[in-house]
Amino acid sequence: MNEKRKNIRVTQKAIVFRNDGKFLAIKRSKTAPSHPLAWDLPGGELEYGEIPFSGIAREVKEETGLEVKDLKPFDVFGQENHVGFWVTIAYTCEAVSPEVVLSYEHTDYRWLTKEEFLKLSSTPKNLRFVKNYSV
Repeated sequence: MNEKRKNIRVTQKAIVFRNDGKFLAIKRSKTAPSHPLAWDLPGGELEYGEIPFSGIAREVKEETGLEVKDLKPFDVFGQENHVGFWVTIAYTCEAVSPEVVLSYEHTDYRWLTKEEFLKLSSTPKNLRFVKNYSV
């Protein structure tokens, strides 16, 4: 087995909507290990053996304090980088309540429309997910 094949990671992102149709964008801190100060979507790496739906709900809760419901996968993206191969699953979901409590990983948040998010500085992967979602 080649070395790169051993480094397959699964990450997840969520487009979290509130009742007015806007979704949550969170800003990465200046000390973030990748893409510092970029606007992000809640999410993170799936832990070994974790059920994907549980994993994305956990990540959203850890990063934003929000409980979510109605998780629906809508896109999958694969990308190779210096670490290995990453697969990212994107979901839409609804916030149970709109009160955001950010973790140390993020410094700001906004509830935005698709058009507003696409004007921000973000990663190509997040921009792809926002462009591709449908409610």
